[in-house]
This record gives sequence, C-alpha cells and structure tokens, in this order.
Amino acid sequence: MPETGVSSFAFPESLKGQDMIALIVRRIAGLVVTLLIVSALIFLVMDLLPGDPASVMLGTSATPETLAALQKQMGLDQPLLARYGIWLEQALRGDFGTSYTYSVPVAGLIAERLAVTVPLALLAVFLSISLALPLGVMSAGKRNSGLDYVVGVVSQLFIAVPGFWVGLLLILLFSVSLGWMPAGGFPGWSAGFWVSLKALLLPAIALALPQAGVLTRVTRTSVLEVMSEDYVRTARSKGLSERTALWLHAVPNAMVPVVTILGLQFTFLIAGAVLVENVFNLPGLGRLAYQALSQRDVVVMQNVILFFAGLVIVMNFLVDMLYLFIDPRLRAGAR
Repeated sequence: MPETGVSSFAFPESLKGQDMIALIVRRIAGLVVTLLIVSALIFLVMDLLPGDPASVMLGTSATPETLAALQKQMGLDQPLLARYGIWLEQALRGDFGTSYTYSVPVAGLIAERLAVTVPLALLAVFLSISLALPLGVMSAGKRNSGLDYVVGVVSQLFIAVPGFWVGLLLILLFSVSLGWMPAGGFPGWSAGFWVSLKALLLPAIALALPQAGVLTRVTRTSVLEVMSEDYVRTARSKGLSERTALWLHAVPNAMVPVVTILGLQFTFLIAGAVLVENVFNLPGLGRLAYQALSQRDVVVMQNVILFFAGLVIVMNFLVDMLYLFIDPRLRAGAR
C-alpha cells in the first residue's frame, strides 16, 4: 500500500478475518483513549486561560458576594478534576451545558450552526473533487506535456491564494458587479433548498479552490507512482491502451492517498472555515467559535473545540476503514 505519511492508523498488507477484527477492535480502543486524552487537554487549556467567566459576565462592578454566588452556581468553586469529571459525564450524555452568552443549551447551538457548516463543507468537497480528480488524472496521463504544465501552474495558484481573499474577489465579481449571487448571509433552509444552496455557493468555491489545488497534486503524484508498477506495465504489454490502463488499473489503485487527503480536507473545511464564514456572514460553526472566543464563553469554546478535535480523530479512523474497500490487496487479505 502506498505510504501517505498522513494517517496514523496504517493497515498491514495482508490480514486474515480474525486478525482484521482484532485490529479494528484495537483501533476503536485507541480511538476512545485518544478522545479522552484530547478532552482532558482541552479542559485543562480552557481552565488556564486568563479571566474568570463569572467575572466577565458580571463586569467589574460586581460585589464579591455576587461573584462568589455566580461562581458556585456555575460550578467554578469545585476542584479542577471534579469539574472535568462532571463535564465529561455530561458530554457523554449529550449535555454540553448552557452558553454563558446566549443562555441556551450548547448542543442546540452546535446543531444549529452545523446545519450551515456541514452542507458548506460537503459542497466544497464536491467541488474540489469534481475539479481536482479529472485534472490530476489527465495531468498524470499527459506527463511533461503542455497540459501537465498548465495544470501544475493552476494547482499551485489555487494553493497559494488564501480562501478568504478568493471569497472577497467572488463577492466583487458575482455580487457587486454582476449581481448574480448574494454577497453574504444565510436565509435558512426554510427559505427553500435552492435559495439556501445559492447562498452557500460562493463561500464553497472560496473554500474548494485551495483544497482542489492540493488534491490535484496528490492525485497526479499517486497516479504516476501506480503507473510505474509492474502490473500496470504488464496490462499495457498485453494490449491495453494507455487510456484504459490509466482509468481501469492505475486510478483505482491510486485512491488510498487521495482518500486520506479528502478525509483531512473535510475536517479542515468544517474546523477551518472561520475566515470564510466571517467574510460571507454565515452563521456557521467556525463563526460560533470565533464569537465564543471574543465573548469569553468558555462552555461554548471547549465544547466546539472538542467537537472539532473529535471530528478529526474519528474521520482519520473512518478513512483507515475505507482502505479496506479501495485497496484490493486488503480485500483479498480479509477474505
């Protein structure tokens, strides 16, 4: 299996059925331990931040008695370990506490913002795949040609240009100059699917272009590596055309590093869309994290960060599971 250098859960080349089950169980156990360690680190870092949430809420004019009462109500008077245990137990039950700023359950806030961020990320991933995979495969198939050179320059340009700057250019062109698309905001899914999707299109393009640049280069490199393998050369020597050998043999076997990058890109698009969501004034999860940080809303901050970290860990695990379906050597070993 090609070495990607990204995923921390690499499968051996060949596994029997029982070994495969044991390996999956060990990976799940490692996943749980990793999530526990990450949650402890997040809680500790949030506790070490300067400033008391109760003091921020009451302001400088609060009396010591009022401050102490609010700290007790918020559980801030308890030891660190006890507060972590309570927070973890509540999180396992799906109770992430109540926001200091909005006075609503954090779980509801996260779910509401995910209704914007997840469709935005999925649309960006779809656009990235639709652009990057054909360009990467064609570039590999026409190595050292003019097309290969153009694709390389375009992909490097996509990588170099920041997403928020692309977003500003898209607003100036399609919203201000042409008036085809909304400049920002989100009407809500109740306004209609196509109306909401139209509001997400420009920010999705802004997010997708840098990711498409990365994915194009990874696809090209991976396909070129597979094209040099013995079984591809054997297939071509038996009479298969260059195009057939490329799409039938090289592309399917080159998907392991591509899927790895896709998994990382999806988590990045959810966790790293803060700037783009602010440029387009989208009420997404990234903007919620930014607002919670500026308002010192520790409850929202630590739960959103935990969600981001858990998403990255779980996505890496799921990508490794997908290796079983896209790598024929692993499927043969499992059988």
